Amino acid sequence: MATDTFHWGCKHSWRASAKNTMWCVIGCSIGDFGTILFFQLSKIPFPVLGIMTLAIINGLLTSIMLETYILMKQKFDFISALKTACGMSFISMVSMEIAMNATDYFLTGGAMLTWWVVPIMLVVGFLTPWPYNYWRLKKFNQACH
Repeated sequence: MATDTFHWGCKHSWRASAKNTMWCVIGCSIGDFGTILFFQLSKIPFPVLGIMTLAIINGLLTSIMLETYILMKQKFDFISALKTACGMSFISMVSMEIAMNATDYFLTGGAMLTWWVVPIMLVVGFLTPWPYNYWRLKKFNQACH
């Protein structure tokens, strides 16, 4: 797509990019929330920055695993699915993870899952990379699924 024809008004691309972003949020939040919850329940003394770093890494790993699984369901072989999942937009996933963890930190003062912060983290995690995913889909016709 030529740069001069790019626009932000395509409803189909917004829907498609929302679907892709949703799958990324699900994948990332599994590892992210699981890590934070582990430290929260186990009460293992660990620095907040360390917990959030591990949460981001685990979020990225679970997102890649989920994407690989979804792609294999779409008839990709394992290696192709894994390469595609790893080659997806790491910018999108990292921005989502950082936004979710920053939201948690600023609202709770640490790495703490509470009933009221989780929905806010998910919304922020979705909204942060969504425009980038739209742009990537529109400009390069590249989607995760």
